[in-house]
Amino acid sequence: MASAAAIWARAEAAGFTQAQRILSTTDVALREVGLSRQKIKYVRALALADVDFDALAAASTEEVVGVLTQISGIGVWTAEIYAMFSLGHQDVFPSGDLALQEAAKDLFGMTDRPSANALKTMAVDWSPWRAVAAHVLWAYYSAIKKREGIG
Repeated sequence: MASAAAIWARAEAAGFTQAQRILSTTDVALREVGLSRQKIKYVRALALADVDFDALAAASTEEVVGVLTQISGIGVWTAEIYAMFSLGHQDVFPSGDLALQEAAKDLFGMTDRPSANALKTMAVDWSPWRAVAAHVLWAYYSAIKKREGIG
């Protein structure tokens, strides 16, 4: 989390938060703010995708995930995290998150960490407040592991 925040701060300071600026700069300049070659590829793909973020703000979580996962480098977890944190969706649960899986394993006394699908099934009962459940599990993870989760 700290590393991501530092990279974002450097990208903001360099003006690399606008699609046109990202597309018109060099890979060297993007590497200088901390992006790997792979992340540069993904950032450029997002800049080229011309996503209508205003439309996403009114879309369901499923629609958000559908749009964003069409872009190279954006998977379901990333799209769900975007829906939760940037769009404020309350009924989204990123079951692929390893910290959530670890927290659920410990909290529910499981022998093994639940798979993303198993955790997704468990989270159905927490609807329509699955994002709240995720925050609680991240806080629990932080307490039991003595390190930071996302929430």
